[in-house]
Amino acid sequence: MTEVVSLDGDMKKGEPVAAYGDNSIPSGDDERIVGAVAKHMAAIMSELNLDLDDPNYKRTPERVAKMYLEMFHGLREGAEPAVTTFPNDEGYHHMVIEREIPFYSMCAHHFVPFYGHAHIAYIPESEVVGLSKLPRILEFYAKRPQMQERLTEQVAEFLWSRLKPQGVMVVIEARHLCVEMRGVKKAGALTTTSALRGCFADRLVREEFLALLRRQTSW
Repeated sequence: MTEVVSLDGDMKKGEPVAAYGDNSIPSGDDERIVGAVAKHMAAIMSELNLDLDDPNYKRTPERVAKMYLEMFHGLREGAEPAVTTFPNDEGYHHMVIEREIPFYSMCAHHFVPFYGHAHIAYIPESEVVGLSKLPRILEFYAKRPQMQERLTEQVAEFLWSRLKPQGVMVVIEARHLCVEMRGVKKAGALTTTSALRGCFADRLVREEFLALLRRQTSW
């Protein structure tokens, strides 16, 4: 069972994070995939009465197919990120935070982008991970059709299971074009999600993390 908590609330028990978007795209199959996706895209455009002979549309189906391969790159890398950990030889058992990590992903419901920043923190036990790996883990799970809630949980769960730290907390703030461009059309609406494991269930630990997020830097 996963432990889910609001930024200021009490811990609740949730369902395990199910595999989501983990079906990998076969390597070496790009040409066939681009051709198949482009064919379907051309059919969609034709149904919308778009002239495929128009110079602006002529190669659009192929461009869209290649774009999807690029944007869903996380599906090509296997079931989990390739990350090397290191022994915590210095015995550092305090908070490690990487703030404002930018990301782009694609809404699984409407196939339009959502984007924003992630704040990732963990308190090491016996292993640490290079700081460049935290953005890599985020990107791995973002580069696929995704839900923000699940993206937040997947990053937290990977760090929790891989590093076995004292605790992990992930906060993601994002704007969703499916909210801004269609439906309610609320430009600028910001969605915040959080997930935690271990000692971050302690309110004092959580408050330290949130206080550090609020600190302004002069950079």
